[in-house]
Amino acid sequence: MCREGMFSDYMLFIDESGDHGLDSIDRHYPVFVLCGVLVEKDEYVGTLSPALSRLKLKHWGHTEVILHEREIRKPSGPFSFLQIAEQRDAFHQEVAEIFHQGEFQLIYSVIHKERYIQRYAAPRNPYELSMSFVLERAFLELNERGHGARRTTVIVECRGRKEDAQLKVAFEQIVSGNNACRRALPFDLLMVPKSANSAGLQIADLAARPLGAHVLRPEQQSRAYGAIRARIRRSPTGAVRGFGVKVSP
Repeated sequence: MCREGMFSDYMLFIDESGDHGLDSIDRHYPVFVLCGVLVEKDEYVGTLSPALSRLKLKHWGHTEVILHEREIRKPSGPFSFLQIAEQRDAFHQEVAEIFHQGEFQLIYSVIHKERYIQRYAAPRNPYELSMSFVLERAFLELNERGHGARRTTVIVECRGRKEDAQLKVAFEQIVSGNNACRRALPFDLLMVPKSANSAGLQIADLAARPLGAHVLRPEQQSRAYGAIRARIRRSPTGAVRGFGVKVSP
């Protein structure tokens, strides 16, 4: 097999929302969310990345700004123009269009930290638990698409020397067989700094908090969630729980 044939036609980008630590809990956002974006490579280079670049060129005149949900939600720095309601509404609509028109899947885990602590005497690290779910469901999807035997790169953002080392160990354990699929998973980990300006990681970042907020307050109308809900992985009958989302406990 040539090297090109070793790789699947897909990439998986993973980013988080909220603190995965269990020592402190934000009462306004008491969850940890890990969001994966599974995207075909042709879609990524032909549609998704250019769409983000066009958005940035329109609003900043260059593509070097990095979209970050927190700075957009509480406009600061290069996003301070979003304090103007008219500009904010237009910007959010343009971001929504990227999600509406994109051909990619969201696979994510949401952990209610307080419930999690109460239920388990020795709770597993929330990041590791969430990573297991995202990788397992991504593999099942890839297998359905005929790419389960090929290598797929998993891209995450560097988080610090200690955290990166812990993630590498957990990742290797998961892909080596410590997962619900009970088999080795053909994933390769790539850790990149925020300065890499990864379009896939920015999409994951933009999606993660709205997904967590919807789990916390499902009755609340959310333009952000409305824009991304169609991208969530589903069963043939349309179910998302257990297919594209896992809520624990």
